[in-house]
Amino acid sequence: MKSNPLKTAVVTAFLFGITSTLTGTLTAQANRIDIVRPDAPELAAFGAENIGVRTIMLEDTGRVDIVNTARGGEAAVYDRQLTVEIWYPAALASGQQPGGEYRAITRNPEITATLHGKAVRDAAPVSTNTPFPLVIISHGYPGNRYLLSHLGENLASKGYVVASIDHKDSTYDDQLAFTSTLYNRPLDQRFVLQSIADLSADPASFLNGLVDANNTGIVGYSMGGYGLVNNLGGGYSDEIVGGLMAPPNRLLEMHATGNPDYRNNLDSRIKTGFAVAPWGMNSGFWRPEDLAGVSVPTFYLSGDADTVAGYTNGTRAIFEQAVNSDRYLLTFKNAGHNAGAPYPVPVEILESGNPNGAAHYTDPVWDNVRMNNIMDHFATAWFDLHLKGMQERMEFLDLVPDGGDGVFAVTQGQPTAEHTYWQGFGAGTAVGLKLEHRQPGE
Repeated sequence: MKSNPLKTAVVTAFLFGITSTLTGTLTAQANRIDIVRPDAPELAAFGAENIGVRTIMLEDTGRVDIVNTARGGEAAVYDRQLTVEIWYPAALASGQQPGGEYRAITRNPEITATLHGKAVRDAAPVSTNTPFPLVIISHGYPGNRYLLSHLGENLASKGYVVASIDHKDSTYDDQLAFTSTLYNRPLDQRFVLQSIADLSADPASFLNGLVDANNTGIVGYSMGGYGLVNNLGGGYSDEIVGGLMAPPNRLLEMHATGNPDYRNNLDSRIKTGFAVAPWGMNSGFWRPEDLAGVSVPTFYLSGDADTVAGYTNGTRAIFEQAVNSDRYLLTFKNAGHNAGAPYPVPVEILESGNPNGAAHYTDPVWDNVRMNNIMDHFATAWFDLHLKGMQERMEFLDLVPDGGDGVFAVTQGQPTAEHTYWQGFGAGTAVGLKLEHRQPGE
């Protein structure tokens, strides 16, 4: 391909869109994670809180080291270190202005991007007598803690503490055996929850008194969703435990439905989940009887052209078979695996002259900022409902299933009796989206 300029031009045009090259490049030059488009739904707007951000290191001692455990041998053990980005409501000092940057390794590990957002590095947290709910963000394979940073900042501005994990062996620059991710993902999510709860109880921590870990939600994208579904009660299939794809020596059994201790290890502080293109269903990790174990309210998000996690045999199948939970499925029509989650492709990749890694951040049909805005809108409604008890958010969820079927009928700013359009969406902006709901028992 490098020897054929015409083919290179076609690939570039396909990835980035000929008709929006100028606009897309100008947007990408800023690498902003906080853009809210004029056509964004209502709850995509940032909240009233200023945002602080800090990076912390956590260490889980005595974790099984999957990478160095041989099949048939004894389990190796190590201290597993995780880097975690924390966004939180902040009290800015005199002279401090919102805004800051992140140095983020990209899908092409040779390229580091500078991202810009609203958070202020190391800002003081607000003083509050009412701690904030916790949201944990868990990226895909590979990924890193910044991939969903648009959501981290957005939720923090609305009164949440958000902890986004760099999952060891699963980031762009330390990607190792997939079996490590299969084993560690549910454990990492629970370990970070406990660690943040401990820090909130620690008088020496900046998080002291800031976090209500008893009200925790988890956002899991791809392999993060794989871990999330397990932590919501979807034990892995007993049939997968001894398979060639699984970690050695049946170590995955600790997360399997057939393990009598599996459900005892789940954390009841996880009150809800937001699963974005969760991987695993299309590879046999769950049977209907496994997914019947999920009872926690869950919001699923997927593109119906997802060829990585699957749609009909993937996210949609999980949604349909988790019959004992209250659940929603938001579908981006014709979108692939990147629906909603990743921030737009960094300008550093665009300017490198090498499209390697660009497709990780793009969708052939949908604009990333628009997808980010829609995801942030529904995540806000979902977590406000389930972690803050804001029942009024149901108006953003009780919708005509297909956005294209809604009737927009507004006169002088007021909806008429014929108005059935999606709450919070402007005229024509719900086209291409579908939101379905199933109650427990359905």
